[in-house]
Amino acid sequence: MKLIEVITDQQNLKSITGIAEQHSSEINWIGPPDEQGRQLSRLLVGDEDRQAVLDSLQGFLGESSRILVIPLEVVLPRIEPETSKADLKETVTATREELYNNIAKNAHLDSTFLLLVFLSTVVVAIGLLEDNVAVVIGAMVIAPLLGPNMALALGTALGDMHLMWEATKSILAGIALALLLSFLIGLFWPLNVSSNELMARTDVGLDSVALALASGAAAVLSLTTGLPSVLVGVMVAVALLPPTATLGLMLGASQYKFAMGAALLLAVNIVSVNLAAKTVFWIRGVKPRSWLEKQKASQSMLTYLVIWAVSLVILLLVIFARKGLLVG
Repeated sequence: MKLIEVITDQQNLKSITGIAEQHSSEINWIGPPDEQGRQLSRLLVGDEDRQAVLDSLQGFLGESSRILVIPLEVVLPRIEPETSKADLKETVTATREELYNNIAKNAHLDSTFLLLVFLSTVVVAIGLLEDNVAVVIGAMVIAPLLGPNMALALGTALGDMHLMWEATKSILAGIALALLLSFLIGLFWPLNVSSNELMARTDVGLDSVALALASGAAAVLSLTTGLPSVLVGVMVAVALLPPTATLGLMLGASQYKFAMGAALLLAVNIVSVNLAAKTVFWIRGVKPRSWLEKQKASQSMLTYLVIWAVSLVILLLVIFARKGLLVG
């Protein structure tokens, strides 16, 4: 449960009360009006009703009103939810607004993002060249490239072109910086082709595709169900930085055959993560509030799903061709 505070004109109190009753929520405090005639109301809302309550409130409140969503550690006495067959249906625990707030901040291209990419690239390059699993895993956890990909998927689900553009800029800038830095390291650092960690990022198979698809889906599920701790495992499972660094190292050392394998793995990871993430957002019902925005978002989602699906098919054909599985 969470506490929703509404600061609005006094005349809206009756409508707020009606919304609370409609969604089985509890108004547990109403403050006195201030000098401008605005009043503070507090609603105790369950997870299954929070999105509907927020949508209803935003539907009639003006620009001068404010809605605050406040997390609660515990509610006493404990409120036992009423369960029925209808309640057993899966619902999104995190609201659209909470998802946007948590994900959009990872799409910003700023000095902190670039510094994290720089540091994690140095760490992962050393781990790959020295065949040190622990160092590579550490770089996977601190690498910030998964966040913009999740933001890109959410932007598509909401039809938010601004978020999609911000996420795309961050992805391209992060990959470009990691490629440039690892390329320079590859020029001056002797390449260790006996490193299992390094060479593992030059081989792509169906298992790589399945892992990336499953990890992208798990990332979105962790965000929509309020289990962010799962993201750490996703970061390790489908890290985008190791194949990027491997690509740069191989190009710097003029190992173009291995570089092609690393580039293919990077492309598979990006395409699979985005395809899975967009699909799960769609299945979980993450969409804009208004009807017109929903129509635009549906068209955007369908278009991008087709693009990512076709891209994945092309990548699968390339994988089969590299492994000699295609019959000429």
